[in-house]
Amino acid sequence: MADNFCEALKKLKLTAAESTEDSLEGCLDCLLKALARNNAEASEKIQENGILQVFPGLLGPHSSCTPKVANIIAEVAKNEFMRSPCVEAGLIPPLVQLLNCKDQDVLLQTGRALGNICYDSHSLQAQLINMGVIPTLVKLLGVHFQNTPLTEMCLIAFGNLAELESSKEQFASTNIAEELVKLFRKQTEHEKKEMIFEVLAPLAENDMIKLQLVDAGLVECLLDVVGQTVDGDKEEDIAELKTASDLMVLLLLGDESMQKLFDEGKGSVFQRVLSWVPSHNHQLQLAGALAIANFARNDGNCIHMVDTGIVQKLLDLLDRHVEDGNVTVQHAALSALRNLAIPVVNKAKLLSAGVSEEVLKFLKSEMPPVQFKLLGTLRMLIDAQAEAAEQLGKNVQLVERLVEWCEAKDHAGVMGESNRLLSALIRHSKSKDVVRTVIQSGGVKHLATMATSEHMIMQNEALVALGLIAALDLGMAEKDLESATLVQVLHKLLSDERSAPEIKYNSMILICTVMGSEPLHKEVQGLMFLDVVSKLRSHENKMVAHQASLTEQRLTAQS
Repeated sequence: MADNFCEALKKLKLTAAESTEDSLEGCLDCLLKALARNNAEASEKIQENGILQVFPGLLGPHSSCTPKVANIIAEVAKNEFMRSPCVEAGLIPPLVQLLNCKDQDVLLQTGRALGNICYDSHSLQAQLINMGVIPTLVKLLGVHFQNTPLTEMCLIAFGNLAELESSKEQFASTNIAEELVKLFRKQTEHEKKEMIFEVLAPLAENDMIKLQLVDAGLVECLLDVVGQTVDGDKEEDIAELKTASDLMVLLLLGDESMQKLFDEGKGSVFQRVLSWVPSHNHQLQLAGALAIANFARNDGNCIHMVDTGIVQKLLDLLDRHVEDGNVTVQHAALSALRNLAIPVVNKAKLLSAGVSEEVLKFLKSEMPPVQFKLLGTLRMLIDAQAEAAEQLGKNVQLVERLVEWCEAKDHAGVMGESNRLLSALIRHSKSKDVVRTVIQSGGVKHLATMATSEHMIMQNEALVALGLIAALDLGMAEKDLESATLVQVLHKLLSDERSAPEIKYNSMILICTVMGSEPLHKEVQGLMFLDVVSKLRSHENKMVAHQASLTEQRLTAQS
């Protein structure tokens, strides 16, 4: 058999030059048999004998040898070490040309060959995209949707190409959404549905394709899958339910597709998704809460949802997950509540519905994603809500937990949100009781550190909160402000040319306030603030220049 193989290699090299197809068939059969016996060894021999260089000439659209040659290339390219030699032999351009052929066997073997050569190589896949294979393959899927092997070949190719960002624009200019939905509707087997899902997920990351998929009716298909699998306990049912509901949430990440499905709160899809929240299935609860969070991305939707009683559904869901609850469900429900709390008109409604009390039940959570969303929700709720800010700001358990989380250096998000909520409690309540609770819980040093943040908005929030602390109870805060080196921090902020005008303005107001404390006044005198402040009198911002004059007068009067 080995002799036959060697003979076939020699003959193939000679005969190819003469192009007599009949004599080639037997040689090609011999190569396929050798590859079936020992692929790696036969592939190496094919390369050593220069046969790859012969193949481009044998890949004609009208040659009877073409399916076998493409099959051999596909088999050879299963070996990683053979992929570069295939590229160097110039096999990609003639193979790409063959995708326009009508012969289904040629199309199948050509697709396999290209797929194997370009397997795991983003640069080669990008080359295929540039050669225009995407529209060609989409067309093939539409024409040959009844040919299962050919359909699967197209899906595998789409799955690989869709991972590349550069492919999305090309996919969006085809009718891929329509073809995939049409194909999905015909499937009954789990494996086939999974194959289509694997293509849909990366494609649905593109906003234009999201909208195309919604228009093509994918959402209805997904809702059907959910309906068929929600009560199933088979592994494949659970997997399908998860994939379908995850994909549904992904479609809602696009603004246009989300708004289309919301349809002013009348959309049947929106209504169906709401029914997932009270479900007993954790996956559906999660998807339902995430869907609400995505629908709640603009004020109009948020106001409508709160008015139609969605808050109670989320509170009931959270209540089911307080003790040893599902962390992803907690996180999703809190995300939804946070978004719903953004419009001004919703805040009082959420507060009177008992949202803050429900959220506080999760203070004991040790999971940073839950902590982060909890903090964000409370911060949104108390924005310009003095009574709620005071009530929460006097809650010692909450304030102490915030101070603890202000030191969560491993979780920057939690640390940042804790500082911002601590500041917000003071800024929105303007309450002496809240200031005292923060001082007693050790929060002052964190606000002083926050004033040095790289984020201007956080610096400003810290300075306003520290200004209120100094104005409302300077005596009680004095020692903490001293040990937090607040005066040095303010000197640095005023001296730094990069500091924003509002930072300079609020720093000067704070300087004037802390001068009411003897030890802090001494620190101000020791740091030559007059020099820095007098320079700011000519600042281009009128408010800064005016405050600099007032601060200079105060410093001069009390020097």
